[in-house]
Amino acid sequence: MKSIKSLLVALVALVCMSSCVERVDAGCEGILVNLYGDDKGIGEVALCTGWVFYNPWTKQVFEYPTYVQTIDYEPFTINAKDGSEFIIDPNVNIKIEDGKSPVVFKKYRKELSDVIDGPVLKHVKDACRIEINRFTTDQIVSNREAVEQAIEKRLTASLKTEGFVLDQFTSGLKYPKTIVEAVNAKNKAVQEAQKSENELKVAEAEAKKKIVTAEANAKAYELQTRSLSTLMIQKMWIEKWNGQLPTYSGDGNGMILNMK
Repeated sequence: MKSIKSLLVALVALVCMSSCVERVDAGCEGILVNLYGDDKGIGEVALCTGWVFYNPWTKQVFEYPTYVQTIDYEPFTINAKDGSEFIIDPNVNIKIEDGKSPVVFKKYRKELSDVIDGPVLKHVKDACRIEINRFTTDQIVSNREAVEQAIEKRLTASLKTEGFVLDQFTSGLKYPKTIVEAVNAKNKAVQEAQKSENELKVAEAEAKKKIVTAEANAKAYELQTRSLSTLMIQKMWIEKWNGQLPTYSGDGNGMILNMK
């Protein structure tokens, strides 16, 4: 009987021991939370790594990943300074700053995924809203890169105060439909003008080619005509020649007096 009780006690102790040990995975920071305290039920919050031994009745361990995470948020709309509506489809590479997990947890008391989907998203929207509101539609279209850099700069600063590091930000900025249609119309007009200009250049080239060809033909005809005229004169002279050579008489001193 005593042996059975001893076995049961050993099993209970083993179960209790296993429930009080947790291993913090590599690439994560562990947060050992005291569930009782003056701060609305949460007392001490400490950073921990590796194997953690704790009393599950009074403490709890949370894990915050410390590697860079890529977050693809749902699109949302923002108005420019002049009222035009732009769509933001943000993609964010973010990580928690090393050693800041306890601070973030104590402030929000949520899993990291919930913090990213809530407070971090709010910072993303605020940075986009504040910067987009500073520019008119024309300024955004003409200086998109500068606008996106301004958003990223503001977002980097605001997330840093929350214990996060912004690794990369892509706004996915999309123009209003009217702007897209205007740009497409402009591009089409430019393409048509370019096409007309090219066609005009081709026509001019063809016309010059015809002129050069005509001038060459005219010159060839002129040369041919001159050649034919000379040949015709020679032919007529030959036709009229009776085959007799000219005769002449002289005075005996080499002077020609009469030639027939």
